[in-house]
Amino acid sequence: MSMDQRGAAPQPSHVKDMANILLSNCGSSNIQPIGQNWVYKFIKRHDELKTKFSRRYNHQCAQCEDPKLIKEWFNRVQITIMQHGIAYEDIYNFDETGFAMGLIATARVVTRAETVGCPALLQPGNREWVTAIECINAMGWALPPCIVFKGKSHIQAWYEDNALPSDWRIELSENGWTTDQIGLSWLQNIFIPTTNGYTKGRYRLLILDGHGSHLTPQFDQMCNQNNIVPICMPAHSSHLLQPLDVGCFAVLKRTYGRLVEEKMQQRINHIDKLDFLSAYPQACKEAFKMDNIKNGFMATGLVPYSPERVLAQLNIYLKTPTPPGSQSSNSNPKTPHNLKQLEKQESTVKKLLRQHSNSPPTPAKAAMDQVFRSCQMAMNNVAILAKENHDLRAVNEKQQQKRKHSHRQIAYKGGLSIQEAQGIIQSENDAQEASTTVPGRPASAANQPSVQAPPRCSDCHIIGHRRLQCPNRNRV
Repeated sequence: MSMDQRGAAPQPSHVKDMANILLSNCGSSNIQPIGQNWVYKFIKRHDELKTKFSRRYNHQCAQCEDPKLIKEWFNRVQITIMQHGIAYEDIYNFDETGFAMGLIATARVVTRAETVGCPALLQPGNREWVTAIECINAMGWALPPCIVFKGKSHIQAWYEDNALPSDWRIELSENGWTTDQIGLSWLQNIFIPTTNGYTKGRYRLLILDGHGSHLTPQFDQMCNQNNIVPICMPAHSSHLLQPLDVGCFAVLKRTYGRLVEEKMQQRINHIDKLDFLSAYPQACKEAFKMDNIKNGFMATGLVPYSPERVLAQLNIYLKTPTPPGSQSSNSNPKTPHNLKQLEKQESTVKKLLRQHSNSPPTPAKAAMDQVFRSCQMAMNNVAILAKENHDLRAVNEKQQQKRKHSHRQIAYKGGLSIQEAQGIIQSENDAQEASTTVPGRPASAANQPSVQAPPRCSDCHIIGHRRLQCPNRNRV
């Protein structure tokens, strides 16, 4: 009990060593060491004990879970809110999260009973890194994201087909990670323009971690110029204090991994940037729901302000096990209310009939059961094949559309919003059309095919005469 309360619950082998140590201190030389199964029998005899799987826990995170540090953080948040008169509607949290494009998510799967070990799921395996900068508001809405790709030039295909909202933004870096300049660009081009129309008071509170791109003098200066109060969380404490980590990022990565797995099932064995841009908006819709965002702020004790929600997680409480309910001896069947209950009662009735009937089942009944089972299997196979056929057709159509996309680079350095990139593409297309127009000729006629002029006789110079049939040919 003492080791468990200190966060170092012993393993069964450690309990066995403790018991042998106690036996050796009894002073008797005839006492034998405990048996191999004594620990498990001991746990079974004591209802207040049970075995569980342990989880890995970062030592740095554990050190930062000091209640004193957490209380100081909440006091600093409360003082900042009171000094600047910040309303709950003006509290934001932003952070970056990274993706390896081709990695799927681990999940519980259904497999054969004789399968040994964990079943393997194929994944595309593209390890190219993408960073997404996300920001959420305490009232349950999310700002447009900023996606950071690895590269040096924007590709026109990223902005075609209106696949992304016009207020999203794409930045480029050498390795796909965010930089000081990208963090400053996000603040200037996304956060400030988007939140200006939603501000209730004079100041906005921006909760962030201690990443280097958040602590530059330029970032702090722009915050001061726009009445933004940035406040940094303690190091290695985002798993407790950051709403994005607690409420949204886990759902975001799990959903994205599931979408990549679906693409792998549809025979897409390489995930590129276009595939990422088609899957990420779907993952955002699932992750940044109002309930997830509000629950993130609530679980971190920020909105509504409640430090006890976090401080209670730092203490270990022993829970009294709930005694199992007594099983009723009444075997009278109840009226089923759904299909599952009906199937369960059907199996119960058949079992009772077999118990009370001494005659074996007739061949006709056995044949009828086999027919029904065959029909169910056939219908299930047809439904599964129809779904697979529909998915493959949709994927094939998307792949055909993807091949038609332009790979022309956009001559622009720096980040671009979707709307800005589409404007540049449209201006380049207009300039290209204007350059192909012949001067002095209507623009509509520029694209018309040229028509060959009718023949002209070289002797009489009359249009339509052929030289061999010209009456002036033999005149001298």
